[in-house]
Amino acid sequence: MKASELRAKDVAALEKEVSDLLKAHFGLRMQKATQQLTNHQTLGNTRRDIARVKTILAEKKRAAK
Repeated sequence: MKASELRAKDVAALEKEVSDLLKAHFGLRMQKATQQLTNHQTLGNTRRDIARVKTILAEKKRAAK
């Protein structure tokens, strides 16, 4: 997910995106715990996506004040 794509979304869509990514991250962590996860790189990628979305969300909220 690119930052330019995220900046085009509104605050509500970004909050939903964070929620979806957190659920996906939880699922990947459970797969890792049960040794079903084959590509461990996806775990790090989702963590970075969550951070990216939260950063842009904070920027938008700060700009709205």
